[in-house]
Amino acid sequence: MRVMLTGTRFGAFALAVTLLSGCALFGGGSDDDSDDDLPQVSEQELYQQARSSLEAGRYSTAVEELEAVDTRFPFGDYAEQAQLELIYAYYETNNWEAARAAAGRFIRLQPDHPQVDYAYYMRGLSAYQAGRFSLERLRLVDLSRRDLGASRDAYSDFSELIQRYPESEYAPDARQRIIYLRNVLASQELHVADFYLRKGAYLAAVQRGRWVVENYPESTANRDALAVMVEGYLGLGMRDRAREVLTVLIENDPRHERLSGRTFRPLHVDADSISA
Repeated sequence: MRVMLTGTRFGAFALAVTLLSGCALFGGGSDDDSDDDLPQVSEQELYQQARSSLEAGRYSTAVEELEAVDTRFPFGDYAEQAQLELIYAYYETNNWEAARAAAGRFIRLQPDHPQVDYAYYMRGLSAYQAGRFSLERLRLVDLSRRDLGASRDAYSDFSELIQRYPESEYAPDARQRIIYLRNVLASQELHVADFYLRKGAYLAAVQRGRWVVENYPESTANRDALAVMVEGYLGLGMRDRAREVLTVLIENDPRHERLSGRTFRPLHVDADSISA
């Protein structure tokens, strides 16, 4: 089967442009026309129509045409290319769930395709965008305080991409997004840990802090996680353990806001300060 590579390169290039310009969140809408309304033309003609729609930014129309290629010619010369470009067209219409599903389908059906790394990347990017809202662009919403199921999916997808295809052209961007997601996910864990401290659930707070340290060791929230553990141990009356963690905190962040020299000041726990 012959697969044209130019289509995907167009998709990747266009995607890069939209990401850099900050316009990726604002794709087209969806049309009401169905596959039956499209003319009965050859596979090549239908695919070329879809390509023209993509290049013109008519993404909703491109979705219809690419879906028609996929439905009418599932084993045709342009089938694989149409499936790849359909992922991109879904993404540009903000239909991130459909884009993610289409990417997963391509990965499942074409695991050895030379451009399967693109599908992995788009699967992660679709989840990444599904976890964001326009309010966040205005800094009115703290993403780390919301349900982060989609962001966890994106973190997992991008991690799988760079593990399987570390030399992929999409790996550098995935690594940068992983850094952001890691910090967001770690911050949410700390919001929960803070809630536990205020409610007196000290063991649960310690466990949350340890989770951040063990699973997001490079996160900017890592040092705050150590502070949570110190305070949680103080709440449990385990001052020796608190002092051990405090020593690690001082070594890693001697200017942490909870420290006064080598003395730790608890915020939520009714306990005396502790020094290392």
